[in-house]
Amino acid sequence: MTEREFFDFCTQEFGTMPDYPFEGDFETAVLRHKDSRKWYAIVMHLSRRKFGQNSDGQIAVVNLKLPPVMAGSFGPGDGVYPAYHMNKLHWVSLILPDASVQTAEFLTRVSFELTQSKKRVR
Repeated sequence: MTEREFFDFCTQEFGTMPDYPFEGDFETAVLRHKDSRKWYAIVMHLSRRKFGQNSDGQIAVVNLKLPPVMAGSFGPGDGVYPAYHMNKLHWVSLILPDASVQTAEFLTRVSFELTQSKKRVR
């Protein structure tokens, strides 16, 4: 999946557009819930070397939130690694060019659901 395809999926599925909140950084994008502005994904450009690969090539990586019990169900063969620069118990890094469209869409939906505001029952 390309970065553009990922953004298109998020726009179509959740009605969200990438936001570039870091001053002077127009490559790192955050995808947020409309109501709470809480992140469900962050897209970065990183070296494959950060994920133990023998290459300095830059790739699009998405950090997504998963339940801890689910995070271990995916691995490098799926394009999924322990989260770069975030809590590795609750977040994973998905290397977009290495992941299948189905894996990327599924994990993004899970992250979106997990980060939604909780409705209070009275």
